[in-house]
Amino acid sequence: MSLIRTFIAVDIPPRLQAVIQEHTDRLRKSIGTSLVRWVPSQNIHLTLKFLGDVSPANIDILTQMLRTEADSCPAFDIRLSGLGSFPSLKRPRVIYIGIQAPAELEAFQHGIESAAAKLGYESESRGFSPHLTVGRVRQEISASDLQKIRQALEELQVDSLGTARVDSVKLYKSDLKPGGAVYTQLFSAPLQTQ
Repeated sequence: MSLIRTFIAVDIPPRLQAVIQEHTDRLRKSIGTSLVRWVPSQNIHLTLKFLGDVSPANIDILTQMLRTEADSCPAFDIRLSGLGSFPSLKRPRVIYIGIQAPAELEAFQHGIESAAAKLGYESESRGFSPHLTVGRVRQEISASDLQKIRQALEELQVDSLGTARVDSVKLYKSDLKPGGAVYTQLFSAPLQTQ
């Protein structure tokens, strides 16, 4: 029985995925694909917990955990705004769109992190920093290439891109293919509605 690479995430509506694509097109063109692996717009999502390789036998346990966590969280809105990079602009490894969210998001993510830890999944050592990954800088690039990326990031201003309603949480399978990751939804749990 082979393991399933999984993560827990919130979907971004297709209309906002298209807006993100539109706002980052110039950046994608100026940097190119030799320096950055760009995330296809339909794959852009808010990761709440990367679980890694999971036994198929544990999928039911994870869906129960997600259902419990979702039942205790009211639906809320997040706002997409700004462009940045981790760990810093001087050393970009991940290029992202920022998220402004209410306290409910952090509480929800913390609940998922805690519940997953109780099930034996390793806790994330870094604090939760909500963001939408749009690109990953390739390893082993030159200092001048890093400078090119940094300059392109500094030149592009991304203001408010819109608001998304978070009313469900999903468990995804991630298959790594030569053309990039392919995500398949395994489970969806609705959040509380007023």
